Order: sequence, then structure tokens, then C-alpha cells
Amino acid sequence: MALDLSKVKERDALRSQREPYWQRIRPGCFLGYRPSAREGAGTWIARAYDEDQRRYSLKALGDFGTLPGKDRFAEAKKEAEAFAVLVESGGQTAEKIETVEDACRKYAETQPDAAGRFRRNVYSDPIAKVKLAKLRRHHLKAWRQRLENKPALVTRRKKGPQITRPRAPSSINRDMAMLRAALNKFLAPGAPDTEAAWQEALKAIRNADRQRTLYLDRSQRRALLKEIDPEAEPFVRTLCLLPLRPGAVAGLRARDFDRRTSELSIGKDKSGKPRRVLLSAAAAKLFDKQAKGKSGDAPLLSRANGLAWDKETWKRPIAEAATKARLPVGATAYTLRHSTITDLVNNGLPLLTVAQISDTSVEMIERHYGHLTQHAAAEALTGLTL
Repeated sequence: MALDLSKVKERDALRSQREPYWQRIRPGCFLGYRPSAREGAGTWIARAYDEDQRRYSLKALGDFGTLPGKDRFAEAKKEAEAFAVLVESGGQTAEKIETVEDACRKYAETQPDAAGRFRRNVYSDPIAKVKLAKLRRHHLKAWRQRLENKPALVTRRKKGPQITRPRAPSSINRDMAMLRAALNKFLAPGAPDTEAAWQEALKAIRNADRQRTLYLDRSQRRALLKEIDPEAEPFVRTLCLLPLRPGAVAGLRARDFDRRTSELSIGKDKSGKPRRVLLSAAAAKLFDKQAKGKSGDAPLLSRANGLAWDKETWKRPIAEAATKARLPVGATAYTLRHSTITDLVNNGLPLLTVAQISDTSVEMIERHYGHLTQHAAAEALTGLTL
């Protein structure tokens, strides 16, 4: 039976997968639907056959999340048909996506974390100029090899020698996943085991992600706050109160804190999707003090000079305070995120809620923190003893 994407129940029953589910609108015109892996609105893709190029062109249409579910198909179908007419008439889309670089720059517009990765690993690489229509598996194999051979910078000093280390498999996986996601927006996967199967060169390294093991308990975090430089104390205290990435904390603006509702809006983060978090009384009090007298565009947690924190300015005070507090070697700003997530899981907060607050997937929380729920399960089973 042919799939009918116009029916909400049929769409909701589809399992999440990388390849969109396609419905033929008419010869040479297809509408695709990719269910969301995060229980949100799925995304729509148009596919139209270009007679001149003898290949299909794709266009990401978005999720039409502002429309009721029953109306999304009709709107997506209308845009897919308009795209097909444009392709068949030999016209150009408003934005010409021809090369790998074009696809990456377009993708980075809505994925903040992608911009830096592409700048470091794609735009200055030969892969950037390869046309999407001619992209083959060997191009991406060569790019992957260059990526794996490229050392990772430990320090980014402007003066003095640079310290490097071999690139971690987990880091390679993240870089490949970002490029794969960008290309997947504009290219359909090629036939398996052929040169057209560009996606095969970007398969993740298995067992690359290791569980983070360095955990700071509450007494250690208090010791860190006691020794931290007063200028960095509000920034570090925030990392102890909320399971946020340091970069997301640095990107907060005064307008992001709503003192009336004690809510925090977080827009600049890895997923690029804004979210609101209801704060604890301690966090609300901290942000109220930090926002006082500041314009809406000013950093909520600023340095003494009024500028926002960044990786190069928060590393040193945290490292110095960790040494003074005699914390384990390797304690960083990210260690605090890991520690707060660990506490939330140990305290029994549902993994879905932990994932939503910390802007990650339930799969990642289960992979890195799922073992912590075993203790709760053991206690529950103990309660069954007769």
C-alpha cells in the first residue's frame, strides 16, 4: 500500500530514519518527510527531476511547525510543486547550492555548532570546491583521511609553540556527522557499494564515544567556587546550577532572563533550537543580580571589561582554582556540566527531561549516564523482597 503523507496518523507512526519517506506527487515530483528523532515536528523535502542535469534536485522545505498538523502536508505539497516547476523550466532556486561548501554554509545558517567545524575542516579543504553533482565516495574518503591525520590543537596561543595531540575518534565522528548532515540536506544517498554512495565514506567509528568519568561532587564544586577568581565566580556558579554547555552560558544575554517568571531562554547552543528553562530560586537570584542595570543585548554573565566569556578566558581561572582546591587533574568547565547531569540522573529526574534541559538526545543521555539508573533499579527490586 502506498504511503499517504497527508494523513497525520500515518506520519506519526513512521519511525525515525535518515532517508526521508517519499510520496510521488506526479512524474518527476516527489515530497519527502523525515520524522523528528526528538519528538518534534518532522521536516519536509522536495525532490524534482532535472532533465538537463539528468539527476534529481532536492530542497529542504522545513517543518511547517507553525501550522496545525493536518495542514502541513498541503503547504509542503504546494512548495514541492513550485520547486518542481522551477527545476523543470530550467530556472534557478533563489539560492544556488552547487558545491560542498555551498551546502555547508547553508546548513550552518541554522546550526551554530556547524559553522566552526566547517571553517576548520571543510572550507579550506579541497572537498569544498567539489560540485555536489560530481561528489563521489572517493572524494569523502580522501577528506576523511586528511581529517584523521590532522592533529587537534590543545592550546590556541597567538604567541609561542602550539601544543597538539592526535585527534580523538569521538571528535572525528562529530566532524563527520556534521558534514554528513549538511550533505544529506541536498543529496539523496547513493546506491550501496558504489562510488555514488558518498555516505558510506562518512560512517562513524564504532565504540568511539567513551563515558565521561571525571565527576566533581557537591563538596568539590563548593571548594572550586571558594577558590575561583571573583570575576569568574558568577560564570562558574552558573555551570554548577544548570547542566549547560559553557559556550551556551557565555552566549546568554541580559534579555534572556525573565525575572517575572524566573525563566531563562537559551538560544545559542549546539542544536540551534531555542528553549526555556524554569530556574531554581538560587539561579534566579544569581541572574537577577547579573542582569541589573544591563541593556538587553549585554552579556548576562560578563567579564570585568563588559565582554562575554569565551573558551580562552574561562580556562585559566578554572584551572587555577581547581589546583588550589586540590581537585582531580583534568577538571574543566565541561566537567561541571557532566557533574550536574550526573546529579540530575541520580536524583531520579526522567531521562527525557534531563535531555531537554541539557540540549542533547535521550540516546546520548542513556549512552553516557544510563548506567546510573541501575542503582535506582536495584533499590526498586530490593523493595520486592518478601
